[in-house]
Amino acid sequence: MFVAESVTIAVDVMGGDLGPAVVLGGVSQALQADPDLHVVLVGAAEAVEPFAASHDRARAQATTEVIEMAEHPANAVRTKKDSSIVVGCRLVKEGAAQGFFSAGSTGACLAAATLVVGRVKGVKRPALGQVLPAYARPCLLIDVGANADCKPEYLVQFAQMGAVYMESIMGVENPRVGLLNIGAEDTKGDEFAQRAHGLLADSVPQFAGNCEGGNLMAGDFDVVVCDGFTGNVCLKTIEGTAKTLFKYVKDALMGSLASKLGALLVKGDLSALKAKLSPETYGGTPLLGVKGAVIVGHGSSNEVAIANGIAVAATTVRANVAGVIAETVARTAAAKAASGEGEAAASDAR
Repeated sequence: MFVAESVTIAVDVMGGDLGPAVVLGGVSQALQADPDLHVVLVGAAEAVEPFAASHDRARAQATTEVIEMAEHPANAVRTKKDSSIVVGCRLVKEGAAQGFFSAGSTGACLAAATLVVGRVKGVKRPALGQVLPAYARPCLLIDVGANADCKPEYLVQFAQMGAVYMESIMGVENPRVGLLNIGAEDTKGDEFAQRAHGLLADSVPQFAGNCEGGNLMAGDFDVVVCDGFTGNVCLKTIEGTAKTLFKYVKDALMGSLASKLGALLVKGDLSALKAKLSPETYGGTPLLGVKGAVIVGHGSSNEVAIANGIAVAATTVRANVAGVIAETVARTAAAKAASGEGEAAASDAR
């Protein structure tokens, strides 16, 4: 539900494969859709200053550097202090903006958000969560690339952060949490998966068991957790499969005169289906566990995707997702400490 609250989002105008003009087109759409939205346009002066001069709720933050997609993320963040990504994150840290959106280098956004914005207290590793258009209802897959190497306890926090996001942003009450695994039984998977299963069962009330890969898009779970390596491979496999299927459908519909006539009859339905499956619908991937709202868009984001990504950033701020995550993590840590003290006291009594 829309909340009328003034929010300022820093936007990386230099990010994305399609250039600043497309990013600014998306910004324009976002401003039209949300009268309480303000933006700080971060990028080259010639790109951001003319737009800001003609829009009351936009101001320019000129920068002189750009982090390219092929650069080493952490090194680029450390050396290019005046890049649009680093400056955008710095604006969030300094309070000049409450959220940041970029369709630039995902790795650089992760590094800048972690090093500049900073982690929520108690969060061991921030994680990227991608909303998937599962059949029954959307599902958040987390992590999808921020943490290739994980410890089982990280997945507990991924589950907690993912549940907060789905409840606050997607309106899901008591989201069901699953662990991506090779089977539904508790004993399935390697040592990492079995250890993660036990920790999730003990620490996450919404945990509903293992989710096999074939069931990920069924919508049986609202949040599915995994390590970032597995999640990234899984996400790209889903995206690639969807593109291939649409190509097959297009070839079949264009194969004969009769099928072309049939295509005209279902054109609207197919367009609606394509929109539902498109990443543009959700605008970007939230980086959960950092102070503030950081949303990373696809490099190929068009104006609609940019606008949706900015809107998600604003909604994330208004829902105080970072604050709720901080409270959840602190509450879990306190409960764990209390449990440990209780166990120690019982042991001493014995």
